[in-house]
Amino acid sequence: MTATPMPGSATTEQPLLQTQLRQRLKDERSHIIADFRENGKPEKLLRGLRHSVDGVLTDAWRAAGLPSDAALVGVGGYGRGELFPHSDVDLLILLANPADALTQAKLEQFVQLLWDLGLEIGHSIRTVDECMSESAADITVQTSLLEARLVAGSEAVFAELQRRYHEAMDAQAFFHAKTAEMRLRHAKYEFTPYSLEPNVKESPGALRDLQVIRWVAQAAQLGNSWTQLAIRGLITREEARQLMEKEYAFKDIRIRLHLQTRRREDRLVFDVQTAIAETFGLRSTGQGLEARRASEYLMQRYYWAAKTVTQMNTILLQNIEAQLFPHPSVPVPINPRFNEVNGFIDIAHDDVFQAEPSAVLAIFLVMTERPDIKGMTARTMRALWHARTLIDDAFRASPLHRALFLRILQAPVGLVHALRRMNDMGILGRYLPNFRRIIGQMQHDLFHVYTVDQHIMMVVRNMRRFTMTEHAHEYPFCSQLIANFPRRWLLYVAALFHDIAKGRGGDHSELGKQDVLEFCRDHGIAQDDTALVVFLVEQHLTMSQVAQKQDLSDPDVIAAFANLVKDERHLTALYLLTVADIRGTSPKVWNAWKAKLLEDLYKMTLRVLGGEPPSADRELRARQQEALATLRLFGLPPDAHEALWKQLDVAYFLRHDASDIAWQTRSLHGRLGLDKPVVKARLAPIGEGLQVTVYVKDQPDLFARICSYFDRKNFSILDAKIHTTRDGYALDTFLITDEHFANNYRDIISLIEHELCEVLIRQEPLSPPLRARLSRMSRNFPITPSVDLRPDERGQYWLLSIAANDRNGLLYAIASVLARYRINLHTAKIMTLGERVEDVFLIDGQALNNQRVQVQLETELLDALKI
Repeated sequence: MTATPMPGSATTEQPLLQTQLRQRLKDERSHIIADFRENGKPEKLLRGLRHSVDGVLTDAWRAAGLPSDAALVGVGGYGRGELFPHSDVDLLILLANPADALTQAKLEQFVQLLWDLGLEIGHSIRTVDECMSESAADITVQTSLLEARLVAGSEAVFAELQRRYHEAMDAQAFFHAKTAEMRLRHAKYEFTPYSLEPNVKESPGALRDLQVIRWVAQAAQLGNSWTQLAIRGLITREEARQLMEKEYAFKDIRIRLHLQTRRREDRLVFDVQTAIAETFGLRSTGQGLEARRASEYLMQRYYWAAKTVTQMNTILLQNIEAQLFPHPSVPVPINPRFNEVNGFIDIAHDDVFQAEPSAVLAIFLVMTERPDIKGMTARTMRALWHARTLIDDAFRASPLHRALFLRILQAPVGLVHALRRMNDMGILGRYLPNFRRIIGQMQHDLFHVYTVDQHIMMVVRNMRRFTMTEHAHEYPFCSQLIANFPRRWLLYVAALFHDIAKGRGGDHSELGKQDVLEFCRDHGIAQDDTALVVFLVEQHLTMSQVAQKQDLSDPDVIAAFANLVKDERHLTALYLLTVADIRGTSPKVWNAWKAKLLEDLYKMTLRVLGGEPPSADRELRARQQEALATLRLFGLPPDAHEALWKQLDVAYFLRHDASDIAWQTRSLHGRLGLDKPVVKARLAPIGEGLQVTVYVKDQPDLFARICSYFDRKNFSILDAKIHTTRDGYALDTFLITDEHFANNYRDIISLIEHELCEVLIRQEPLSPPLRARLSRMSRNFPITPSVDLRPDERGQYWLLSIAANDRNGLLYAIASVLARYRINLHTAKIMTLGERVEDVFLIDGQALNNQRVQVQLETELLDALKI
C-alpha cells in the first residue's frame, strides 16, 4: 500500500522537533555547500548531504513511534549513498505486516513531517511481499531496490527483504531489461552524447550509462565499484581510473547545475553553460575570429568525457554479457590478424596491434569489406583503444599507413561507419592531428546544432547518401549528379576537411585549404584531383552565399560564378558539397527554397560553362515561351497575356520562373487596372510553403503593410520579389512558410486571399513593430547586428545587407524603417540560418542620395535590429 499526503501545513504533534530538525537541515546544508564552493570536492558534498538527511530522518523516525518491525530504507540514488543538492530523497517504508489504522495514521503523520521539514521526498510504503511483487513486475522498482540501504528501524525486516530480493534476482533477465531500457533512452537523445544542451544524468555517455554498468554488474555479483570490476578482469586498472575520473567530473557538473539553477536541473542548457564554466575557473579568451567562450571550453571537456564513457560502456557491457551468457565461440579466420566471432570482428591475438601497427587502420578497412560484421568484440575495442597511442609522426609518415587510410576513404560501402568508429575510438584524431583539435568543439553560430567533428561526420554521411539507391528519392538531382562523378571519394576528402580549421582563428576555409593540400601531397593524390579538393575546401561557402545573397537574374552574377568554378567537374563537386554541408548543420536550416536557389544557380552556370554566354535577351525569350506554353494548357485566348506583359519590364521576367509568370498572368487575366487589390495564393511549386501574389495600385508603405499582416499571422517570409508595372501597379510575390500549412493549406489560402485584400483596402495606420521574445539560444549567444549599405556595381540601385538574431516581426521592423524613409524595395533575399538571419535587399530612393540621411537610416535600422 502507498500513502501520499501532499506537502502542506498540517500541524504535527512535535512542533519543537520540527523546528529543530528544519534548522539543523538548513545549517548543515549551508555549511556543506559552502565547503564545496570553497574546496570543490563533489564526493564530500554528496556524502555530506546524505549524512545530514540520514541523521534528520533517523531522529524523525524514532520520534514517530512506528512499530519496531518497520524499517526506513533509502532506495535509488539516496540508497546508493549520494544526494545531490536538489535531488529527491527516495524512501521505502518497509513493513513486516500490513499497517493497521493506528500505524497508518502514524505513517501519514511521519511523511507529512518530512514534507514540512522541506525535504523533497519520493516514497512508498510496502511490506516485503509487496516489494517482491512490485519488483517482479516493474524493472524500475527492481533497480531501486538493488541499491537499498537501511537508514533506521528494523534490521531484521530489511535483511529479510535483502535475502528474498537477491534470491529472486535473475541477472540475465535484468541485464536484458536494463540494456533495452538504455537503448530506448539513447534513442530519446538521438543516440548522441554531442547534444548542444546535454543532460548530464540521462544523455548517452553521461551518469546513467555509468550507473547501468554498475547495476548489471552488481546484479550479476561481479562487483559494485570500478576497482572491483578491475579486480575481476572486466576492465583494466587504467580504465577503472578513467571511469572514476569521468564519473567524478559528471557529478561535479551536476552539483554545480543544481546550485546554479536552485532546482533539480540536469540539463546543461545554454542559459547556465557560461556560469557553470566560470565556477570551474574557465574564462572566455581571444577576440573576433579567435574568440572562444568559457562555455566552449566546458562543453569540449564534457564531450571528451562523454566520448570515453560511451566507449567504455560498450566494452564493459560486452564483457558482462560474456560472463552472464557464456557460450562456445568458434573463431572464423578473416586473415592472420583478425577473426570473426559471433558476428563481431576479433583480434587473432592480444598484441596484434603492437606487433603490426598497421592493423590499427587495417581493422577498419576489413569492416568496410565485410558489412555483415556487426562491430568489434570488447577485447578488440580495448586493445584498439590502448593502441591509439601508437599513432605518432612516424606512423602517419608510413606509405603503408597512408595507403590504408586512402583505401578506407575509397571503400565502396561502410565509409561512414568506419569514420565514426575511428572517431569514437580516438583513431581519426590521432591520424589527423588537426581533426583532434575540433573533437567536441562547439559552434555558437546559431545554425550548427552539432559539434564540429559531428557536423563533419554528418556532411560525409550526407554525401554518401547521394550514392545510395535507397535514398535517391530524397535528393534525386544530387543522386543523378554523383552517379556520374569520377573518383567520388575525393568529395569525401573535401567533406572531411571543409571545417577542420574551425576555432583556430583566421579564415577557416583558407586554413583548411592548407591542411588538405598537405594531406593530398602526403598521400600521393594526383595533381588535378588535389586541385579539385583544395578548391572545394577553400570555396565551400561560396555557392551558398551566391545563391542566397546575390541576384541570380543578373547575367554578370552567373558569369562571375562560372569564371570561379571554371568547369563542370568543379561546379558539380561544389554543388554536392554545398547541399551536403547545409543539410549537415541543422534540420531547421535546409528547406526547399534553398534547394531551388542552389539548383537554379547550378543549371544556369552549367549553361554558361557549356558555351552559352549569359544573355538576358535569350533568357527572357525562353521564359516567355515556356510561360505561353503553360497558359495554352488552361484554354486562355492567345492574346490573354498581352495586356499584362506590355506593362512589365525585362527585370520582371528575369526574376520570375516561367511557372510563376504563367500563374500570375492567369490570375490577373481580366483584372488589370481595377481599384480593388488582387491577392492570390497557392502551394509553392518548390514543394514547401505558400506563394502569395499581390497586385494593387502602388502605395506608400505597401511592403511594410504586407509584412505586418504576415507578422501578425506568424508566417515566415522566405523570399520577396517586388515589382512595379509601367502603369503604376505593384506586382509583388512572397514565399511564406508555417508549420501548419501542410494540413490546412486550402483554408489558409482562402484566409490570406480575403484578409490581406481587406488590409490593403483599409490602409489603416501601421502599428509600431513589436520587439518579440528571442529564443533561449539567441538570448545566450546574441549576434551584434550589422547593416551594410552600398551602391551596386552598376550604380543603379543600392544593396542593403543585414545580419541579426532571428525573431518574429524582424522583417516588418526593417520594412517599417524603409517605409519612413520612402525607400523603394525591388527584391528581398531572406536567408535564415537557424537562429540567425542574413538578409539582402535591393533598394533605391531619393533619400539615399544624401549621405547624412544614409547614416540616419543605418542608425535606425541598427536600433530596429537590437534585441
